Amino acid sequence: MRYFLLLVFCPVFVFCQGPDSLIIRKIYEEALIQGNSYENLRYLTKRIGHRLTCSPAAAAAVEFTRQVMSRNDFDTVYLQEVKVPCWTRGNLELGRILSTSGSGQIDVRLTALGNSVGTPPQGITSEVLEVHSFEELKELGAEKIKGNIIFFNRPMDPTEISTFSAYGGAVNQRSKGAVEAAKYGAVAVIVRSMTLANDDHPHTGAVSYEDSVIKIPAAALSTKSADFLSNILLNEKNVRFYLNLNCEYYPDEISYNVIGEMKGSESPEEIITVGGHLDSWDIGEGAHDDGAGCIQSIECVRILKEISYRPKKTLRVVMFMNEENGLRGGKVYADNAALKQEKHFAAIESDAGGFVPGYT
Repeated sequence: MRYFLLLVFCPVFVFCQGPDSLIIRKIYEEALIQGNSYENLRYLTKRIGHRLTCSPAAAAAVEFTRQVMSRNDFDTVYLQEVKVPCWTRGNLELGRILSTSGSGQIDVRLTALGNSVGTPPQGITSEVLEVHSFEELKELGAEKIKGNIIFFNRPMDPTEISTFSAYGGAVNQRSKGAVEAAKYGAVAVIVRSMTLANDDHPHTGAVSYEDSVIKIPAAALSTKSADFLSNILLNEKNVRFYLNLNCEYYPDEISYNVIGEMKGSESPEEIITVGGHLDSWDIGEGAHDDGAGCIQSIECVRILKEISYRPKKTLRVVMFMNEENGLRGGKVYADNAALKQEKHFAAIESDAGGFVPGYT
């Protein structure tokens, strides 16, 4: 996390007085010698754990980060109410290849995509058709797709230097695949996990539905399971797939963005926002996505206070709630900023793991 701090403070230093190199050195020394990042991240991920919206852990994370900001004497710490969606994947996630050869029934590793609807209690069984793009869906057409399960198997490009570029080149099949397949009458979709790793650990992530299109179940296959299924489809015809998910939605609940501020010394009405999202998916600890970003953001103000430096503009730290399956926290924050006619001079988000931040 040490590399994050200088990048975050660059917008502050542009407008500060005094020898910047000395201030930067103080920041590094405070971060490396007295930094709280790893201990706070350990507590957030090991003691609190995954933080899916509406879970008790998400509420605990709100209180924990509020207390951390308060203990470190942020000038202002407050909660911003956010009405969030409540979705659970349930306790049943089953995928099975029904081979036409002597191999018979083969269970595969999969997990429901976030926001997916569930299957009927008995599950869904149908022929599975492999595609790599929405263009291939169009070529197949409704006559071949209707009543069947679509298998999106476009891998991330390993030749991309930026893993986020590789991710961006493949992720639309996960986010929009269910909608596009449903337009042609598909009854479910399964998607290759968004990872370059070749393993048996399926990755979740959000699927986005449209109100005008029927919602069909969506799940992610591990990369090894995706390769295995693809190989069977190359060698056999009329391969069927069994999918059973018992995901459910519950009424929305109230949660919060957690906000802390260090008031600017000369232009407090001009705001520099630094933030990360506090929620995480429920099948991991959310250390890099996005616990690290939250803890890094809190350290921005803590370190400046420790070295007795006050920026000219207000530095605001935001823990956004519900980024993963709704973006409600970010939308509420933006709506409130517009309503109050706040002047945001700059913004930076850390949601690229505990290494370098991504700019917004």
